[in-house]
Amino acid sequence: MTPRPSIDRLLTAAELDEAIATATRDGEARLLQRLCFVKNCYAGDSAAEAARRVGVSSSTGARWADRWNEAGVAGLRPDYGGGRPPKLDAGARERLRERLRAEGPTTTADVRALLREEFGVEYAPGYLPRLLRSLGLSYRDPASVDLPADLAGRIDGRTPVVGFFE
Repeated sequence: MTPRPSIDRLLTAAELDEAIATATRDGEARLLQRLCFVKNCYAGDSAAEAARRVGVSSSTGARWADRWNEAGVAGLRPDYGGGRPPKLDAGARERLRERLRAEGPTTTADVRALLREEFGVEYAPGYLPRLLRSLGLSYRDPASVDLPADLAGRIDGRTPVVGFFE
């Protein structure tokens, strides 16, 4: 049987309250949840009970207790490990932005083709609008935009266009 995890009192109650206030002020929701777990343990809860109170499993609570005991507040900070690298690095995003700026209004289908042919990447249809908005583009009804003749001839009146609109 494994020993029941316990929390070392690495901070005073006032210092823990200050760490909670700082995490709240800085919008660090995950750190705040973990610090509340520690506060519940300080108040007498077992690690399993404290974990339940903050909405996580007892095994997660045991892991947090170990991390707290090893490194205090720093040990409770989420470690995202970097995540997946972006499909387009900063330079490629800038080249895409400039290319779209130079071409003027277009459709998402044309952007998808450009991304595939020139950048070798594909994005899910649901993500593409988020990418385009992050580059500063916006969507418009084609009737509200002065479209180039070739684009106007290729789309129906319901297909939204994307571009750098004022």
